[in-house]
Formats: sequence, structure tokens, C-alpha cells
Amino acid sequence: MIYRPSPLFANVVLCFSIALLIAVGVWYLEAGDAGAGQRATHLTQADWVVTDADGFSAPPANVDSDALPNAWRPVTLPAALPAAAPKLDNVRARAVSSLHDIQTTWVRLSTRGLAVSSGPLVLYGARVKTYGTIAVYVNGRLVHRAQEHGSLWNSLFTPLWVDLDQTGGDTPPREVLVRLEHAPDNAVALSSLWLGPVDTLRGRYYMRQWLQRELPATLSAAFLAVGVFALFVWLRRRHDTGYLLFFNLAATSFAGHLHYYVSVPVTSDWFAWLTINALFWLVMVVHVFLCQMHGRPLKWLTRAVAFVTLAITVLTLPMVGVLPVLPSTPVIVPLIYAVSAVMAAVVGVVGVLCAWRRSSEARLVAAGVGLCTLLGVTDWMMHNNVVSPEGWFLGAYTNAVTFGMFGLLMYRRYVNAIREFEWINANLAQRLKEREAELELSHRRLLEAERRQTISDERRRLMQDMHDGLGSSLISAIRSVERGDADDTRVSQILKACLDDLKLTIDSMEPVEADLLLLLATLRFRLEPRLAGTGVALRWEVEEVPALPWLDPSSALHILRIVQESIANILHHTAATEIRIGTAEMDGGVQIAIDDNGRGFDIEHAMAAGAGRGLHNQQRRARSVGGTVAWRSGPAGTRFTLWLPFERDGHARRREPDPRADIAVEEN
Repeated sequence: MIYRPSPLFANVVLCFSIALLIAVGVWYLEAGDAGAGQRATHLTQADWVVTDADGFSAPPANVDSDALPNAWRPVTLPAALPAAAPKLDNVRARAVSSLHDIQTTWVRLSTRGLAVSSGPLVLYGARVKTYGTIAVYVNGRLVHRAQEHGSLWNSLFTPLWVDLDQTGGDTPPREVLVRLEHAPDNAVALSSLWLGPVDTLRGRYYMRQWLQRELPATLSAAFLAVGVFALFVWLRRRHDTGYLLFFNLAATSFAGHLHYYVSVPVTSDWFAWLTINALFWLVMVVHVFLCQMHGRPLKWLTRAVAFVTLAITVLTLPMVGVLPVLPSTPVIVPLIYAVSAVMAAVVGVVGVLCAWRRSSEARLVAAGVGLCTLLGVTDWMMHNNVVSPEGWFLGAYTNAVTFGMFGLLMYRRYVNAIREFEWINANLAQRLKEREAELELSHRRLLEAERRQTISDERRRLMQDMHDGLGSSLISAIRSVERGDADDTRVSQILKACLDDLKLTIDSMEPVEADLLLLLATLRFRLEPRLAGTGVALRWEVEEVPALPWLDPSSALHILRIVQESIANILHHTAATEIRIGTAEMDGGVQIAIDDNGRGFDIEHAMAAGAGRGLHNQQRRARSVGGTVAWRSGPAGTRFTLWLPFERDGHARRREPDPRADIAVEEN
């Protein structure tokens, strides 16, 4: 019996998994309940100023905000900066970019006059958006930095959490200064900040961390694990490319969302190149998957998707001097996201149109692509500061949508495969049952036909035996009486021979069960009364011998007639007073020996003369059962031997001669 997972079971497992994830989230949220009685200060009012530098540099240990240029502008957080900066024309912007490679945006938040709780404090912010170094100063002292220097590619997805207990002393924080390095043409953004006890703000931080990073990371890891499993399945089933596509889908999806999962600062340009281009690889794999499902090649769209993917992959290579005409990668990230969103939308719409009446699975995938495109649009809006920096990057959950969508497809295929396998088994079982019924009916018919044939053969054998044996002897006796050349003694002998022949025929009807000794014992029982009337003594020296597997009624009749013929010859021609019958195992068979003390005879002369027909009949009968006969005669008597093999080659395949065919000749 094959287990088939029911939809109810699958729903229970899904609900359990969701409940487990929710429980983890609740545990995260409850982590901040211990400080629920203390209040945190919400910092929303700030000032900002921009300074120029020749490149990325390590943040200094101490900074005095009064020493910075006195060009501070007020701003309300959350905000994108420079939101209120004067716009430069293209010529001036290019001039500034040529003079200064890096700009530093300083954001100053004052806590003077605000009610700040005492004890260990933390500074929390939902998001800091920049592609350079991040540093935080409290009262002019450096308390946090994301990295020493260089581009930072994953600051968007890591909440800001600064432990202010390391400032030392009991001096309350009077001023918070945030240092953000970036390229001149890259805008930065900062969410509002919270200043308060650790226990009060931990819940907010953990909720943001869990929903923005850890939950998508868990789903993505599960997706990748299933993809690796699909890869091993494909290695055993190379003809089924769907498993290979599923692995490529899981791998590219995992790579395309690495910036959501990696918590340590990442400054490598190759990391940005991998995560950005993986989106295009993902769309291309989904397109190939859709083409395989709805069965239409769509060569024009496939070539276009492949061309765009290859072009973006090459043009964004982080190699100095390869394509100097392109701006830096952070500048073109929003544009690349827009291109990937448009390409995904086209793939989804075309996939829906092609699969609408062809494949329900393709319709599901196309709908999933559309949903992922909508989620990706929110990421594009976050990158372009269309929505608040305190919003959510819903693109992190495109992995979950893809995983759920293709996981459902694999589940359906798995269940359908089991159902098909069960149907095939049931069909085979039904066909086997029908064939067994047919075979049983044929077997019964064959047994019935065999039984009828056996009865018919046995009747024919008995009739033939009665006609050729007993009938011939009686006719011979009648003719002798009619001619008047037979006295009472002769008639008596003929009638006794007829009676013996009738008894042999009756004995051949009994089951012999391959037992030669039983067959000879039956013959002894028939012959002893006749021998006693003639004054001939019978010495029985029969020993135990192995059974003959091939012995059947027809073969038994041959053996009985051979032995009967030998005894009849002794009684009629030798004037013997003693007959000795014995058995022995010899030369891979059984030997029956009959000895008498009467007159001997010339064997060669008897075989050549017409009177030797009985001897020839014995030879033919012996050959028909695979045996041999021999005579050795002298003045002291004659020894007759019949040798029968244990195994008779082809006895079941060879049609044996009728043992009654020469009876008339013998009797006449």
C-alpha cells in the first residue's frame, strides 16, 4: 500500500509552519515587555549639512559639531537627504563631481530639554540609507561605525542599534550626530530615531529584524534546501529538466536576496553585482519554466530576455575601466530595478496569455510572477525615496512567493505522480486478476480435457488389450476345438493363459506409484497358484530397490508382459522344476533376473528362427521403456535378465509403442 499525502495533511503542516513562525515573532515582540513601564524618546527633529571629501575615510574618534560648516538646515525625520538642498544644473553637478569624489552628510539631533530615562540607553533607527560608511557620535564621541571605509551595500536592510552604555560616566546624551558618506549624486535617507532603555526598544528592533531579515532568510534557506534536493533528483533523472530549472530558480532567488540576509557590513562591489543581476537571472529562469509548461517556445521573447540579462550582467561588472561611460553601480540601481520589474511584468503577462487555456500550472506561475513584480515595485520605490525610509522592503518576500508557488507545483506533481502510480498499480492488479481468472478457467478446461482424454485412452487401451490378447487367445482355442486337434489339456492351458492375460490387464489398471516391487508382488500373487498346479517351485529373491519415477500403467504393462513371457517360455519349453526371481541395483538401474533349472536352448538359433518371435517381442518391449533384455542358456538352465534405468531420457516426450500390438502374434 502506498501512502498518498492528503490535502488536509498538507494544510495541517502549512498551518503548523506558519504558527511556528508567528510564535517566533511573538517571542521577539515579548522580549521588550520587561521595559514596558519605561518610556523612550522619539527623535524626529534634526539638522543636516553636507561636506566634501576626496574619498572614503575612516570616521574620527571625536567630532565637534560646532567645527562643521555653519550651514545647517532643519529637517523632520524620517526624510530623504538632501531633500531641501538647492538643485544644481548638470554642468555644475559634473563640476562638483569632478572636484570631490565623496560627500559626507551630517545629521544632528539634539536631546537638550527632552525627558531621557536614566540607566543603560540605546539608540534605535528603522533604517539608514547610504552606500558609504556609517558612524554615530554621542556627545562628540564615536559610539558606532558600520565599517572603516568604502561602499556599504546592505545598510538598507539592517536596523540601527547603538548601545550607548559604552560612552562611560553618568553624563546624559545631549547630542546625537550621524555621519553618512556617499557619492555626490547619491541621496541618503534616515528614519526617525528612538532613544531609551534597552528593554523598551528591544521589541521594536527585534520585530524589524525578524520581519525584514530573519523570516525571509528562513524561507529562502528552505527554498534553497528544496532546490538542492531537486538537483540531486535531476542527477538521477537527466531527462526531466524541470528539476534542474527548480534548482536554478532556488539558487538565483537565494543569491538575488543575499543583501536581505547578510547582517555583517558588505563592501565588495562583486556582492552588489551578484545580488542585482540575480534578479535578471531569476526572471529568465522563470520564463524558461513557463515556456516548458505551456509548450510554446516564444523565441522572440526568449532572445530578448536573454539579451537584456546578458547586457546588464556585462555592463555592471565591477571592473575598473571596462565601461567608463556608465555611472557607478549605486546610481544605476534604481534604473536596474525598474528594468527588471518591466521584464518580469512582460514575462508574467505573456506567460498568462500563452498558458490561459494550456496549463493551470503555468497560469499559477504567471500569477506568481505578477505578484513578485508588485512586491519588487515597492523596493524600487524605497530605493528612489518615494516612500518613507521607515517602510518595508516587500521584495524580501518575493522569495517566499516563489518558494510557495513552485513548492505547490512540485507538491501537485508529486501527488499526481503517486496517483498515477496507484492507478497503474490498480490497473495492473485488475488486469492480473482477469488474466488469473482466464488462466484458472483454461486450467480447469485443460484438466477436464486431460481427464476425458485419460479416460478415453484407458478405455481404448483396455478394449485393445481385450481384443488383441484375450480375444485372440479365445479365437485360437475355438479353432483348435473345431478342428479336433486339441485335447482337454490343451484347451485348459489356453483358457488358463486367457485368464492370466485378463488378470494382467486388470492389474495394469491399478496405480503403481513408481514401485517396481509392488508390481512384481502383484505378478507373484497371480502366478503362484498356476505354478503350484504344474509342480514348479517358485523361489522369490526380490530385494529392496529404488523406485522408478517414470513407471506408469503403460510401462508397467510392458514389464509385466516381459516377465510373463519369460515365465511362459520356461513352462512351455524347458521342463524346469524350479524358477528363481530376484532383483538388484546395477549400473544406474534395476535388474530383474529370472533363472530356471530346465533344458537350455541355442539363443542365436532361436532368435533367427520363426519361433523366436516371443524373444523379439521382449526386446521391443524393453526398448520401449528404455531398458534391455539378455539371455544366458546352458545345460544347467537359462538366465533371463531385464535391466531398467532409474532415469529414462525423454520418456515424457516420446510416444511409447502400444504394448498390445504384438499380443496376437505371440498367442498365435
